Amino acid sequence: MTSAAPSGPPSSTPFSVSGKTAIVTGAGSGINLSFAALLLSRDCNVVLADLALRPEAEKLVSAHSDTSKSPRAIFVKTDVTSWPSLSKLFDVALAEFGDVDVVCPGAGVYEPNWSHFWHPPGSSESKDAIDGEPGHYGILDINLNHPIRTTQLAISHWLHPPAGSARAKASSSNPKRIIHISSVAGQMPNFNAPLYAASKFAVTGFVRSLANLDEKYGVRVNAIAPGIVRTPLWFEHPEKMVYIDPEQDGWVTPDECAVAMLRCVEEGDLVGGTILEIGKNSARRVENLNDPGPSLDPRDGLVSRNLKEGNDLVWTWLEDKSIWEPSKSS
Repeated sequence: MTSAAPSGPPSSTPFSVSGKTAIVTGAGSGINLSFAALLLSRDCNVVLADLALRPEAEKLVSAHSDTSKSPRAIFVKTDVTSWPSLSKLFDVALAEFGDVDVVCPGAGVYEPNWSHFWHPPGSSESKDAIDGEPGHYGILDINLNHPIRTTQLAISHWLHPPAGSARAKASSSNPKRIIHISSVAGQMPNFNAPLYAASKFAVTGFVRSLANLDEKYGVRVNAIAPGIVRTPLWFEHPEKMVYIDPEQDGWVTPDECAVAMLRCVEEGDLVGGTILEIGKNSARRVENLNDPGPSLDPRDGLVSRNLKEGNDLVWTWLEDKSIWEPSKSS
């Protein structure tokens, strides 16, 4: 009599990006550009969505623009804060490639002064309208509302294809993938950038909350949670580089993030709701409960060394009456 094989960790339907089509927002630079390039190298068509492309992104699209060859890349100018613009993005992708299999709502910003908790609406640097109806924060439109709405659009197209369409409904035999970008900032307090932290805590919770879609419909929703990534978001903004000691602190590369994103899309044991933390030369699954948290050694690329400098700057802003004096809407 043979005993039953032990049950292993949960897994979902096998998936390969080869021959598929992906939408990637924020693909004009950084992590999302690296992910787009990796997908193309794996024979996956890519729709790069952004307000504009950096030269290296333009070169990537140009190299994959021949309609007689595969894979292909196209650029769709997209304002991710505009829901009609996001809807148009899906319409263009479906018209061009017939279907979409992978969606990455990756566009994001790191608490710029134009939408920063410590620069409230009405202060000189803020672009968030003090008399907005409804009021809103631009950073949350990009970092939170956009990935939520993009996920809704993907699910809508996947579960309810038009009658008579060649597209099949998402299922275990026709799996789909959504890969978000959270952050280690979604695991710990961040006094210097509280709106950014709030957005990443929210993305992490959102992704975990959609875990059941994997088993029911074959729609896997996962996220990576990188540390400090060497992208233009950091090294082209001197005001943020004050937090880093470039001689001692570790960096995560965009390519490391892209590889982790592909793992979240393809690997069977990274089931829906997984958060994969990415440090310098490291990756680990973040547990839903009782997780020990990221390494606090700046050399591991998950936290910055000079947080005190950032804290001191916040104290200066808070004492500045021109920033924090109560204002009246016009």
